[in-house]
Formats: sequence, C-alpha cells, structure tokens
Amino acid sequence: MIQETGKRMQVVIHAGAHHTDEDRLINCLSANREMLARHGTNVPDPQRYRRLVRDVLHHAQDSGLAPDARDVLVDAISNEGAVDRMVLSNPGFFGTPKMAVNGGVLYGAAEHRLNLFRQLFPDDHLELFIGVVNPATFLPPLLKETDFDTVEALLRGHDAAHLRWSELITRVLRHHPDIPVTVWCNEDTPLIWSQVVREMAGIDPTVAFEGEFSLIEEIMTPAGRERFRGYLASHPGLTEVQKRRVVAAFLDKFADEAAIEEELDAPGWTDALVAKLTELYDEDLYTIQRMQGVQVITP
Repeated sequence: MIQETGKRMQVVIHAGAHHTDEDRLINCLSANREMLARHGTNVPDPQRYRRLVRDVLHHAQDSGLAPDARDVLVDAISNEGAVDRMVLSNPGFFGTPKMAVNGGVLYGAAEHRLNLFRQLFPDDHLELFIGVVNPATFLPPLLKETDFDTVEALLRGHDAAHLRWSELITRVLRHHPDIPVTVWCNEDTPLIWSQVVREMAGIDPTVAFEGEFSLIEEIMTPAGRERFRGYLASHPGLTEVQKRRVVAAFLDKFADEAAIEEELDAPGWTDALVAKLTELYDEDLYTIQRMQGVQVITP
C-alpha cells in the first residue's frame, strides 16, 4: 500500500455545476499536482476515479460498503505522498444532465449523494464546492445532453423561473450542516479564478501556481494577452486585490467578445425570458450571500 490511507483527510467534493468551468479547475489543479503534493494536497487524475467513484456510490446505495472500501478507493486513485487533503471533481456527482433539473429543483439528488459520500468517507472531513450559473445560460446546453427536445420537456412541466440555487444549498445545509459549502458565481470566475483554485487546493494566497491567469487569457484578445503578460512581468509582487483590479481593467479593455458570448439557442428561449431569469438569478445570488454556513467567493 503506497498511502497511509487510514489517516483522516479533508475531502473536497467539487460538484460542478454542469457547463460551468468545463474541467478547467481540475485540469489546473492537476497541472500543479507535484507542487500541491508538497503542501499535502492530493489531486488524483479524474480519469482514474470518476467511473470508479460512481460505481462505488451505486454499490453503497444498493448493498452498502465493505469496511475497507474507503482505504481501497484512496489507495487506488491517490498519488504518492499527499494525504492531508484530496480533491475530487465531477459535474456529475449530483446526477446526470437529465437529473439536474428533475422535479422542478436543481440537483434534487444532492443531499442523497452526499449521504453516500459520507458512507464512503465516514471519518474524513467533507467540503462541498459548487459554481452556480444563471439558469438562462445553464438550461440550453444542459438540454443538448439529453434526449429532450425543449427546455419545457427537460423541466417536466415545471417553470424555469422557480429554479433557485439557494434552495439547493438550503437542502444541503439542512441535511449536512457540518459540511462546509463554498459557492461562487460562474460568471465571475475570470475575476476570482486564483482564489477559487487556492480555496479548493487548500493553499495560502502567497503560493504561486501554474495557470493562475489561464482563464483570463482565454477570454482576452491576442494583443490584450501580450500586454497583460508584459504588465505582470513588470509589476512583480502584486497583492490579490491588486491582481483583481489589473484583471478587471484588462478585461474591460481587451475582452474577446466572441470568447465570452454564450449561445442561447434553445427552442422557445426569448430575450424576455432570459431577462426575467437573469433578474431572478441576481436576487438568488443575494440570498445565497446572506446564508449562514456558506462561503461565497466574490470579486
């Protein structure tokens, strides 16, 4: 056995949502795997655990788990040396795209899936991380991953205007009050990228990592990227607050509109509906920010 698998860990469950960071977060953490291991954070390869964790959770639901299931899993997926904190990421942890809005709520199986994770990691400290997103931009790409023809069919007759991320988080907190929840708005991710990565990895703000500005550069024009890199090179030692101001200033001037623009081509999706859902989403974010027991990462 290569790991001290019996040691209690912090286990990070990054559960999407679907179509938010598109695996950029876990890919960034994976690119820094060796550095993070020196800080005690284990970043297994998602290809090694996504199907395996799914199968183990299904087995837990059907017939329970063997006493050594946790140690066997950790040993099978871990990288040598880091046992303090493990990061597991999968937008499907709380269900498939078809399940994501079933019953008129977002991820109705979330609290049940967390119950299964608790069975799998009974003595470890679980933490939940989730990026929320405007339902107006969440539902159309979700629809494309199902066999439904319209958003109305995907919602099974429920009203998209009734979907609330705060309702999902409330359910999680009610059933699992001891699991810390970290939330951020997907639309803000370019501005808060480095903090989200560091919070998930469990490293200090002073720890540098590869890809700190990768997401920002994806949505800048080539000229903007070049000037941005030049500015950072000539201004070493910027604080986190200063970096965010620089990022905001460069995005304001050099954002690549084609990279930012989102397609909302679902049948029946009107400008009026998008505006209504966006207004409700903004109100929902305000509700989440006032919730006890939730860390909200904001610009």
